[in-house]
Amino acid sequence: MEANDLIYVAGHRGMVGSAIKRRLETLGYQRIITRSSGTLDLRNPAAVDEFFAAEKPAYVFLAAAKVGGIHANNTYRAEFLYDNLMIAANVIHAAYKHNVTKLQFLGSSCIYPRMAPQPIKESFLLTGVLEQTNEPYAIAKIAGIKLCEAYRDQYGCNFISVMPTNLFGIGDNYHPENAHVLPALIRRFHEAKVNHKPSVTVWGTGMPKREFLFADDLADACVYLMQHYNEKEPVNIGIGEDLTIRQLAEYIREVVCYEGDIIFDDSKPDGTPRKLMDVSKLHRLGWKHSISLKEGLVMAYRDFLQQDQFKLQS
Repeated sequence: MEANDLIYVAGHRGMVGSAIKRRLETLGYQRIITRSSGTLDLRNPAAVDEFFAAEKPAYVFLAAAKVGGIHANNTYRAEFLYDNLMIAANVIHAAYKHNVTKLQFLGSSCIYPRMAPQPIKESFLLTGVLEQTNEPYAIAKIAGIKLCEAYRDQYGCNFISVMPTNLFGIGDNYHPENAHVLPALIRRFHEAKVNHKPSVTVWGTGMPKREFLFADDLADACVYLMQHYNEKEPVNIGIGEDLTIRQLAEYIREVVCYEGDIIFDDSKPDGTPRKLMDVSKLHRLGWKHSISLKEGLVMAYRDFLQQDQFKLQS
């Protein structure tokens, strides 16, 4: 990519898309196109085709998606499958039709089998049963990966796919029911602190292990791969280390300065027992993360407090 190339960041208002946009701007890319979902419905094929025909972007970061935690994924199963299928199909097809130079599709670590060997290699895709609670979202993301591969095979399109691990960071979703585990815990511990509650309840046993990557690190990796990677196979993006949800809760309690107890509700689902990405391929390509989990948690909590509805009570 050159500084004056026209770049479309799909999903620029989300945590990932906004981080990619910030990274591009920091690096001096001057012509970045964005559209809000209210202006451009990526589920509408005619609207997407019209947008690509008019704007003619050279590069596309496909970070738009309907996302959420276990509760949201398991409750809105049809929406998660339909919306994400349509977004992927419409944008990828329009990119082919309107001669986009290169497209990057962002998948998710949930595409891998529930009981995949750890750490999870890119080659483990479609080798086992998916986690039931987020199966619709995973299937939509797998379809996006396969679309990129199919358009490459049939038409020679330079479409690549990247698979981020669990993400958190600036602009995260802190919805009390639909958020992912890390932002949900930040909100829960903060509210317990300001309301002087004696304990915080965490879903599940606390034993599942998860890997977390700060969104700005992901954005740096995405731009790096857009510049340096041109192959068919997906690339995992993560840090290559994980921790238990119990350990994560302790870290967040420390960052928030909450002094109460932590209670684990084992009547709630744990989700996949472990999801640790094998990032050896990414490291061989020359990229490694730079923001530690604790550094990221401090920045994420600071961002959380800047949102008006979550400011500390005096």
